[in-house]
Amino acid sequence: MAEVKFPTEVVDLPSQGLLYPTDSPLSSGKIEIKYMTAREEDILTSANLIKKGVVIEKLLESLIVDKSIKIGDLLVGDKNAVLIAARILAYGKEYNVEYDGQQLVVDLTTLKDKKLDETKVSKGVNEFQFELPATKRKVTFKLLTSTDETEIEKEIAGYEKIGDGVGYGLTTRLKHQIVSIDGDSKKASVNNFVDNEFLSMDSRAFRTEVSRIMPDVDMTSTYTDSDGNEKEFTVPMTVTFLWPSS
Repeated sequence: MAEVKFPTEVVDLPSQGLLYPTDSPLSSGKIEIKYMTAREEDILTSANLIKKGVVIEKLLESLIVDKSIKIGDLLVGDKNAVLIAARILAYGKEYNVEYDGQQLVVDLTTLKDKKLDETKVSKGVNEFQFELPATKRKVTFKLLTSTDETEIEKEIAGYEKIGDGVGYGLTTRLKHQIVSIDGDSKKASVNNFVDNEFLSMDSRAFRTEVSRIMPDVDMTSTYTDSDGNEKEFTVPMTVTFLWPSS
């Protein structure tokens, strides 16, 4: 029986592949995905996958043509770009959302990539340096991958079971993101710094820096309010993003 060939599209990654090891297929800065079929819709409607929280990963695994690519290796912003491209190919560019009491239609093809500043990157190395403004301590950090996000979610869920009322979401994320402090890469040193020495003003500045450099899809769009003024808003990714009503 002849192999069935599905139509495909190539997605440009916001990171341009610059932070992946040079021997990784992701270093090309592009991912080829196929159009969604009824098989992928089965994945999207699987109650078991939804309950386990892995439905998006399973969907992307099915769509990405190069099966040597592991979803967990994708930077979060690159994963978002592939997901948005998959949605456009499956259901079209128009995305209906409610915002500010209005029903809006967003053209997903108008969303732009927020790309890396190539001058700040050592190709194939996912590490950055930042000097904290208040204490002048030097932090080396990485941008999170899909696997990192999964591990963070698991740890936070574990803390929630403790039942002490503290979320630990921010500190858990920082501990995964920071590679070293003042050149000390021991995990115990990083954890101690985050828990006991990371001043709030420095933490805020650090998070601003991470947000500034992180490659992603810019989810900013515009709409006209009831007074006729054009305003910007962040496009929400609601349940209708991948499960639009028929």
